Amino acid sequence: MEKIKLRFRRLGYRIKHWFNQDRLIFVVAVSMCLIWTWGAISAMSRNWSLEQRLVSRRQELALLQLEIDSLELENRYYASEEYQELAARAKQNKLLEGESLVYLPENSDYARSKHKEIIVADEEVKEEPKNYEQWLSFIFGS
Repeated sequence: MEKIKLRFRRLGYRIKHWFNQDRLIFVVAVSMCLIWTWGAISAMSRNWSLEQRLVSRRQELALLQLEIDSLELENRYYASEEYQELAARAKQNKLLEGESLVYLPENSDYARSKHKEIIVADEEVKEEPKNYEQWLSFIFGS
């Protein structure tokens, strides 16, 4: 029984001397600083995320505004007489006064092969100089 009393006395002494008024004030002050710091960091984090959302929404708004402007211009073009005339000429073969329509036959095999030979001949002539040759001509102006 004496040992138990002694242990309780020691515990009381430790509690009394470790948790005195100065240490209690220090613990409360440190905990308040930690709580304030945590709140400030969380507020800054929330503000940053809200700012990012605002920036992305503004970009979306600008993009949508550009799309609207583009569609309005397209609608004005489709309503113009120029487009209506071009569409009528393309779809209904309409002609202006003094114009005549000529239907040409499909190209023959001979015409297609001749055209391919001309293209191949042009490609052979069009050989580009090598990179170092281009640099030399650029530096020395030749």
